[in-house]
Amino acid sequence: MNIFVLIKQVPDTESSIRIAPDGKSVPTGDLNLVLNPYDEFAVEEALKTKEALGGSVTAVCLGNAGAIKAIRTALAMGVDKAIHIVNDSPWDAGAIAKSLAAVLKDKPCDLLFCGKQAVDYDNAQVGPMVAEHLGWPSITVVTKLQISDSKVVAQRQVEGGVEVVESPLPVVISTQKGLNEPRYASLKGIMMAKNKPVETVTSVTLQDRVGVIKLSYPPERKGGQILGEGVEAVPALIKVLKEEVKIL
Repeated sequence: MNIFVLIKQVPDTESSIRIAPDGKSVPTGDLNLVLNPYDEFAVEEALKTKEALGGSVTAVCLGNAGAIKAIRTALAMGVDKAIHIVNDSPWDAGAIAKSLAAVLKDKPCDLLFCGKQAVDYDNAQVGPMVAEHLGWPSITVVTKLQISDSKVVAQRQVEGGVEVVESPLPVVISTQKGLNEPRYASLKGIMMAKNKPVETVTSVTLQDRVGVIKLSYPPERKGGQILGEGVEAVPALIKVLKEEVKIL
């Protein structure tokens, strides 16, 4: 089975984010960049599928030269090979999906995994858009998956419950927390990753249709009020909730 997985390099969620002087972007020069956490679930599920059904796993990453760090992380986890689509422009989700699909359409792909969203922009759009460009079905926010040679049966999160979905192959699966527990890269895996093949291709030239107008920091939170201690503070609390906050 030919399994592909889309990955992205993003700032570590513990990073301190600053807005650039242009007011529209975030400088990444001093940020710790890592493999997108939701993509780790996608990589793990791809590897589990390969171990169960055989085949190979190929990671596909669109990004600048620095994105090789995320690619090497996936290779160290056990991915067999990778494709690096070189692009220095911060495209919107639609342009990214078109560029990924342009590379994937000529590849013998039976199953495509991706994280449900990237933690930098949180769009949750690229996976389904890639599926649309390829003419494949897609199943999002998957938390349980059964795969055979011809179909998948997935459980996905919906509001207030779980939905069970069946689809033929090929299909795009976007992974959610709870699907699996991503493995750590072993020392052997890290050493082997240095010699695994990484194909470099140039992204197609596309134009953004969505742009950032302005970035701003959230308003500073006001300090809390201490109304008293113990049961004696209850009347004062109720008064504030009724008259100031107006939630009672």
